[in-house]
Amino acid sequence: MALSNGCSCAIGPSILNADLSSLASECQRLMDSGSDYLHLDVMDGHFVPNLTFGHPIVKCLRPKMPNTFFEMHMMVSNPEQWVGDMADAGANMYTFHHEATSDPIACIRKVKEAGMKVGLAINPPTDVSVVLPYVDMVDLILIMTVNPGFGGQSFIADCLPKVKHLREKYKNLDIEVDGGVGPKTIQQCAEVGANVIVSGSALVKHDNPKEAIDYMRAIVNEAIQNSQLKT
Repeated sequence: MALSNGCSCAIGPSILNADLSSLASECQRLMDSGSDYLHLDVMDGHFVPNLTFGHPIVKCLRPKMPNTFFEMHMMVSNPEQWVGDMADAGANMYTFHHEATSDPIACIRKVKEAGMKVGLAINPPTDVSVVLPYVDMVDLILIMTVNPGFGGQSFIADCLPKVKHLREKYKNLDIEVDGGVGPKTIQQCAEVGANVIVSGSALVKHDNPKEAIDYMRAIVNEAIQNSQLKT
């Protein structure tokens, strides 16, 4: 995935609800359907009440998908702990939660030193103001539109003013949304300025994921074009 400084759409399936017994083939199916990257959810049972997978799975996936951009969504306590392992496993971007660390700057620095791009995420209850001091240090801001921990949750529209606030302040920022995002909610996300789209169940369970990806991409790119015409 080429980050676009807010100027174009990128769509990444979250494979949390995919058939994990066929993970590589599921990931390839979604990439072949037109996805720009893969969004891999790492949960530790502490920061969120669920367990998923860690760097050994990423290391196994990398040889099978050598050219795919892996964004690691680190829903973990002490995110600094796993930076080196994820870099060694072949991760491209390391997105951690502001709520999970007492020193975001140190974590950002560690991710960059490991050779990965860095994303900073916030949960629905967290005020968007907490990420503002770090915008110029990171590659992407992730606004959660569900409470993290489980796939298949309902979209929380009340989170969208955070996206709008960021887009109004930072025209060239890549802003990602994650949680309950799909063809039914993409218009709302696009209108407030989200351009990096994580979609889980809506893609993984879709009969024709390419159709859903193409539709969402068209909606987001149209919103971007309309916004550029106004400036």
